[in-house]
Amino acid sequence: MKIAIIGAGEIGSAIARQLARNGIDAAIANSRGPQTLQPLVDELGPRIKAVELKEAAQADLVFLAVNWNRLPDALKDLGPWNGRILVDANNAVRVPSFEPVDLGGRASNEVVAELAPGARVVKAFNHLAAAALEADPKVAGGRRVLFLSGKDADAKKTVSELIARLGFTPIDLGGVNEGRLVQFPGGPMAILNLVNLDEPQPETATEG
Repeated sequence: MKIAIIGAGEIGSAIARQLARNGIDAAIANSRGPQTLQPLVDELGPRIKAVELKEAAQADLVFLAVNWNRLPDALKDLGPWNGRILVDANNAVRVPSFEPVDLGGRASNEVVAELAPGARVVKAFNHLAAAALEADPKVAGGRRVLFLSGKDADAKKTVSELIARLGFTPIDLGGVNEGRLVQFPGGPMAILNLVNLDEPQPETATEG
């Protein structure tokens, strides 16, 4: 499965670091061109390569991590998506003010789906701050939780398996409306840095 990231800000870079750390090949792209990403790919090593946006959009699974106001331009002319998975790692806020964007009552991943017709959109990787997202997911006797949601069960299964491969605990919240729970701002589970504790090992009885 080919993986790519569109967006090389804090969240996109955090995802790239996790992929590289786990030996997973991926491409990364931004609006300014591959040459501007050379310092990042030099840092991350040969697993991560910088490409043009259109090449990144052809991957089987594409992370979308772009400031909300730039989404229309970032996704323009990147289709047709033909059922490829688009992981919506965005939040509907204006940067740098972090004021919420009025979505007219829609969930943010509904808006992303409209901007990328034909993509199988999965909401994930959006509820943690970048520092927590790129840190070691194994912490405090357990694993950090990453939530996901969306209407395509097969796409969610693929994303869930990738989340687990990165060392996190995936938790499927359900469909599009359930994605509002982790939507920032306003979602009651946004920015929650939760840890799923490992099962305790039973004590072995010893003769004495």
